[in-house]
Amino acid sequence: MSFLVDFLHQDVPKSGRKMPAYYRKALRISEAILTLYYMLGVSMYVLKIGRGAWPSILVLGGSILAFLSVDFMSARLNLAVLSALICVWFGWFVHTFGWSAGIPTTLVPILALVFFNIYEPPGRKLAYCLGLIALRVLAFAYSLNHTPLYTLDHTANHTLHLVNSLVPLLILTLDCILFSSSVQASERELALNNQALHKEAGTDALTGLPNRRTLLDTIDAFRRDKPDSTFSIALADIDFFKRVNDTYGHNCGDYTLQALSRLFQSHAEGKYSVCRWGGEEFCFFLPDMNLDQAGEAMDELHSAVRKLPLHFGDVDFSVTITIGVEEYDFQSPTKVIVEHADRKLYTGKVQGRDRVVI
Repeated sequence: MSFLVDFLHQDVPKSGRKMPAYYRKALRISEAILTLYYMLGVSMYVLKIGRGAWPSILVLGGSILAFLSVDFMSARLNLAVLSALICVWFGWFVHTFGWSAGIPTTLVPILALVFFNIYEPPGRKLAYCLGLIALRVLAFAYSLNHTPLYTLDHTANHTLHLVNSLVPLLILTLDCILFSSSVQASERELALNNQALHKEAGTDALTGLPNRRTLLDTIDAFRRDKPDSTFSIALADIDFFKRVNDTYGHNCGDYTLQALSRLFQSHAEGKYSVCRWGGEEFCFFLPDMNLDQAGEAMDELHSAVRKLPLHFGDVDFSVTITIGVEEYDFQSPTKVIVEHADRKLYTGKVQGRDRVVI
């Protein structure tokens, strides 16, 4: 019964004239179909009987007004009016024609409209449901103890039974299509937004590369899924990057980071992963590569960087990088492997930069 407890404790937005477009459309469709239904009932039977017609005519008039006023009333008020009209029609019909012509099904669309109204408190929704059950029971009890005002012949009774069954089912079907489509659209939009947020949270805004957290998650997943496989980690740093910023400006520095990031992504080509580690540092995860294989891949990347022409404004320049590479020893945490690669990177800078240290 926990779902019922959760239902009763859900938060409800404040009611107002503004209502969701899908719910307004559901109300409009429901009231349009009901108006035609009431009109059919009045024209085909009430006018022929010639007595007891005024309740049904009032219901028809009220339904027309409700349809015309759907854009000007709150969801709660519109739903209350529609429910009242259906209940009055239901009671009048039982009193006039009896129980056997299928009238109970006309109460069903109220439940769909009530439970999909986000402005209705859960307690009131249950009260609606219990009220409809009570009305149905009372009407049935009334029909057992009172003779209808008008006895329908076999054909008329079956015709009314068919109409009274099809109209609510038509309303319920169309409303459910609207409600389910709206829910699916909301869930789809939420899923896409979550995916976008997840991607944004794991991506470096400037370069478009994965960030540090994303690469560490990739490494952890590899170690978990392939515990007996080797891999290597490399750290790269742009040589004299501060000089680029100081000489050509920070915009040129951003351009340099972006240009190198595109080169790194192109060179990786699914063979390894790269992220912006921070500042002008980049980290490479080379799965299923030992130290020699990773060193060879980083040598190729190092050469590609040296050959990369950079153009910013009217300035042509180039940069170099220093890389430190470390192989997984099948026991150290990822953090330790990164630290070893960082030490090799530092060694390369001490030795004069522009090199790969394995």
